[in-house]
Amino acid sequence: MSNGHDKQWDGIVIGASLATLDGDSGYGDIADGALAWRDGVITHVGPRDALPGTPESLAREVIEATGWITPGLVDCHTHLVFAGDRAREFEMRLQGESYEAIARAGGGILSTVRAVRAASEVELLAQSLPRARALATDGATTVEIKSGYGLDLANERKMLRVARQVGEALGIEVRTTYLAAHALPPEFEGRADDYIDAVIEWLPQLHAEGLVDAVDAFCEGIGFSPAQTRRVFDAARALDLPVKLHADQLSDLGGAALVAEYAGLSADHVEHTSSDGVRAMAGRGAVAVLLPGAFHVLRETKLPPLDAFRGQGVPMAVATDCNPGTSPLLSLRQAMQLACTHFRLTPEEALRGTTVHAARALGLQDRGALRVGMRADFVQWRVGHPSELCYWLGGDLCDSVRVAGTRVA
Repeated sequence: MSNGHDKQWDGIVIGASLATLDGDSGYGDIADGALAWRDGVITHVGPRDALPGTPESLAREVIEATGWITPGLVDCHTHLVFAGDRAREFEMRLQGESYEAIARAGGGILSTVRAVRAASEVELLAQSLPRARALATDGATTVEIKSGYGLDLANERKMLRVARQVGEALGIEVRTTYLAAHALPPEFEGRADDYIDAVIEWLPQLHAEGLVDAVDAFCEGIGFSPAQTRRVFDAARALDLPVKLHADQLSDLGGAALVAEYAGLSADHVEHTSSDGVRAMAGRGAVAVLLPGAFHVLRETKLPPLDAFRGQGVPMAVATDCNPGTSPLLSLRQAMQLACTHFRLTPEEALRGTTVHAARALGLQDRGALRVGMRADFVQWRVGHPSELCYWLGGDLCDSVRVAGTRVA
């Protein structure tokens, strides 16, 4: 009799329909499917009746499931490590104040900077974990977390350390992005170039500590100029770190084209990206990360150039942009719904945007689809069709979440 150790797979899920997303279009659906893994990697994907034996003879753990299974969701743009909140600013915007006016009056990012600087590492983790847990229990298996609310070496380090601890605590993968070029701290008022010098000086230290997976900047009139952004990107390139950019959110400063010039992973927001920027992104394979949460909360009306992205073959990812000021969004599935409602994405586009394309926006080739050889990140949903993931406004649709085959939610 087998003792289980000689079986070829660690686990197998049978019975649910599979949305493999393996291919360029369609859900890649398989009815009454079988999904198996070993050592955290998918080893079999197909219909149950095509298995080379009984599930019990093949795998140590056999799970009978219903509904649908999709790849684990990837939230490729968040700022979820922060302290405090900015609910009062939300109220001010509803009363007519603009995002720019609030920022210039000392609110906005700088108000969160003050709260982060005042919080200990333990306090910052305690406030951030529930937000990350909300994302994970709604299907996110990989989450990108940016710094950018510390704006000095000690507090940027603190944020990045907390981001790593979030992943360890929840059993999900966290990718960290260095975003010290997010806003000008008060101690550098009127000296933006000097601050960029400091940002560049801190980067090698944090990278050497294993805290930086990518580098980002806020290229905008209330952020940093293209020339200043270029200096940050040059520093990242010297360390062989990939870059991404908050690009063309409030105006067109050519951010998308700048990302493409540096072979960056993604241009994010992109509401004001020009046709030249779209062509540049297409030429270098950059991903357009759509952030409908911020679009929704800021009540924006300028749509990203969605038809141009489709026409030029630019992959479109979708992310929560979870942050205290402009996108207090704790569900990637809700971001998918907003992308369908505001940006007219199809449910299939939205699902690909939070799996295949979101993984690409983080430079990750080992996840985002259910395919042999990919990491065994997957979610079982209580739905009759994948389009329901974008149809329901809220609610609990997630039955279980696995990361590298291990259940985390």
